[in-house]
Amino acid sequence: MEKRRAKTAQVPKFANEGDEANWWASEDGRQFLKAEATRQREKTPGSKLVAKLAKANSVQIALRLPSPDLAKAREIAGRKGIGYQTLLKMIVHEGLERAAREVN
Repeated sequence: MEKRRAKTAQVPKFANEGDEANWWASEDGRQFLKAEATRQREKTPGSKLVAKLAKANSVQIALRLPSPDLAKAREIAGRKGIGYQTLLKMIVHEGLERAAREVN
């Protein structure tokens, strides 16, 4: 069963700025922006590490972190445009790789 994409909406031509502002504020304008954001995310492959982590089987754990560390992770992740949990997984993965190299 194949996935069908909805037809891509086009931005209409506007007679004036007021008409344009009304269109962007309308449901059609908001849907267009949501569709564009989704398309951009699909086009952006992200880093190889994120792709590798996404493919790996994962196990849910509970991990307690100091509040300032979690806040810092959220801040950094926001600047990078990724989720904080993804950032934390990347940091743990990189740290484990480094530790494994040091042991060998």
